[in-house]
Amino acid sequence: METQAGVRASVVPLSNLQSFSFRQSPVLVVENFWSADERQYFRDAMNQASWKSLTDLPKVREDFPDSGNWAKAEIGPAQGNRFLSRLQLPCIQEHMESFPNIIGRHMGFSYYSYSAGDCLLTHDDTDQGQPVGGRRAPSRRIALVSYFHEEWQSDWGGELIVYATRSTHTAEKPALSVTHCIEPRPGSLVMFTVPRFHRVCRVDQTAGQHRRLSIAGWFMTEHAS
Repeated sequence: METQAGVRASVVPLSNLQSFSFRQSPVLVVENFWSADERQYFRDAMNQASWKSLTDLPKVREDFPDSGNWAKAEIGPAQGNRFLSRLQLPCIQEHMESFPNIIGRHMGFSYYSYSAGDCLLTHDDTDQGQPVGGRRAPSRRIALVSYFHEEWQSDWGGELIVYATRSTHTAEKPALSVTHCIEPRPGSLVMFTVPRFHRVCRVDQTAGQHRRLSIAGWFMTEHAS
């Protein structure tokens, strides 16, 4: 992973994960978080999932034009429980509980598949989604992406780019600088605090039939209106 000056490099060994805090760094990268057997388990589940491509998601396609035709699928209950069982991490609880007046805690994760030509344009995850039971939508606090493909080569693209805002940044004229360029290495876990601008680089044609397979989503808090 590459970083620019001003942001601490945040590749954390598994052995140090229990002591990590988002107060140290807003971006966390853990390589080899998932074993080969775990990656195979989730790939098998992905092969059985019901996928919707970007052409089937008109609202998302409107928000992310010219992004290819990546696909999304729901995670089954058994796979969701297994996924979350590995994410009982102190850094998540510490950051989530740092917000005042929480009345609910939520999470939402999906499978994603990016093929050659697919990408995700720059955004900061502040589109908070749908209201819950007539109440305002939960606030996204931690974004997560983890990679489950068997193989990935550097020439194939698909990197996750994370940005910081420059002093001249405005909503009308975004001014961003790259802080992290994170390769989608098999088994890696990436988390970062929200809001934070980021994008997924376009998967190169040299990837051929290889797909960038991930689970991604958010940990969220709900607050009284």
